[in-house]
Amino acid sequence: MQALLRFSRGVDWLNTQVGKYVIWLILASTVISGVNAVVRKVFNTSSNAFLEVQWYLFAASFLLAAGYTLLQGEHVKVDVLSSRLSKRKQIWIDIFGFICFLTPVSLAVIWLGVPFFWQALQTGEMSSNAGGLIRWPVYLMMPLGFLLLLLQGWSELIKRIAFLQGLIEDPTAKKTEKTAEEDLAEAIRNLAGGKKNTPDA
Repeated sequence: MQALLRFSRGVDWLNTQVGKYVIWLILASTVISGVNAVVRKVFNTSSNAFLEVQWYLFAASFLLAAGYTLLQGEHVKVDVLSSRLSKRKQIWIDIFGFICFLTPVSLAVIWLGVPFFWQALQTGEMSSNAGGLIRWPVYLMMPLGFLLLLLQGWSELIKRIAFLQGLIEDPTAKKTEKTAEEDLAEAIRNLAGGKKNTPDA
């Protein structure tokens, strides 16, 4: 179990790092959207590439951060009934869900998504829209995102089993660490402050 807990900590660290950096994709998508809107209104021109790169960035942020979201316990839960149960029963429900739902669905998406991505990579599949982008990067996000989600699901499964054995504290308790959103906001403030405090040449 100690070896499994080390694996769990490694997965937690991996998805934490992914969450910290993937959130920048949302900022990039927002900036590109704003620039595209200004260019379209002011210069009366645009390109489907601008629109598609926004979709690609949003898809990447959504899929790649799925494991991080699970780590933070932020996925939608229907806990109307389970909230009335004891903690141990809630943990057993989680274990059942990770084994019977999350694992097979994630494996199925990975199994079907890898050939989908590989075919697009080999054929150089392009968007059917004029000026569109190549498709394989966004196709890659499907198996990669679900791989991260699967690993995090196994990490959560290990932690819940360890909790039932009395080896660790409640893994479902909310952590007080800064979120990726708070890290992003702080990084932006630091960048803005650095530029403001830079002496003129």
